[in-house]
Amino acid sequence: MKILLRVVSILLVLVGVVWILQGINVLPGSFMTGDIAWAIRGAVTAALGIALNFLAGRRRAGRE
Repeated sequence: MKILLRVVSILLVLVGVVWILQGINVLPGSFMTGDIAWAIRGAVTAALGIALNFLAGRRRAGRE
């Protein structure tokens, strides 16, 4: 389960970064290019991925 959470969190961060880059017009070629709303959505998505990665790395009480 921990590995699955890590994979999902990494994918969320990668997707978030792509959305940020498209939103700020660094990565062209999409309907998202130059739309700041996608940069904001990307930042939120990347932050969720980082938070999920942090939670996946925490040990539960009584477990190793």
